[in-house]
Amino acid sequence: MVQETKRFLSYICPHCAQSVIVERDLFSLAAAPAHIKCPCGKSELGVEFKPNRVQLTVPCLFCGREHTVSCSSQAFIREKALAFSCAASGLDCCYVGEEGPVYAATARLEQAVDKLGEDAAETGAFLDEIVMEEVLSELRDIAARGGISCTCGSKRWGFDVHFSAVELYCQDCGGKYRLPAATADDIDDLCCKTSIMIRGKEK
Repeated sequence: MVQETKRFLSYICPHCAQSVIVERDLFSLAAAPAHIKCPCGKSELGVEFKPNRVQLTVPCLFCGREHTVSCSSQAFIREKALAFSCAASGLDCCYVGEEGPVYAATARLEQAVDKLGEDAAETGAFLDEIVMEEVLSELRDIAARGGISCTCGSKRWGFDVHFSAVELYCQDCGGKYRLPAATADDIDDLCCKTSIMIRGKEK
């Protein structure tokens, strides 16, 4: 029960490119807006509880802008890991959740950032074309087995390919499911899946 009152939050500072991971008490977060600053002092993650939802203001390493994102209060409090992504790059820019999943997700994002730096001189369509090819191949195999469906009950889906991710969407309710496609770990994670369930939109 003690762990349920804590949330870990992380982002990568766009100024110094260092990961910022902090632990915060849910009661203090709910009591007043929080400003989680990078030690360099040049960026901060904002968290504010609003009626039935939580709003975050996230500085983004990838596009240089601040993203204002939100989720339900229940998801913020209970989910093991929530990922918020930059629409321009398709890469995650913030994580919220339990200690283990947040640290693991942040480590993987650091790998993607390193790869982005290494490939900065190249102008490929994807962050890593080999990883993207493998992810799409695995996705095709799962689809061939009829393993993709939505919690709304539909089996009609489509997908969009981004720079470092593939986004599945339900053609009936519009629900979405994001598959990272940036590192070898993303391939391994998808290989372990026999099916994919898209989270349908709440009505």
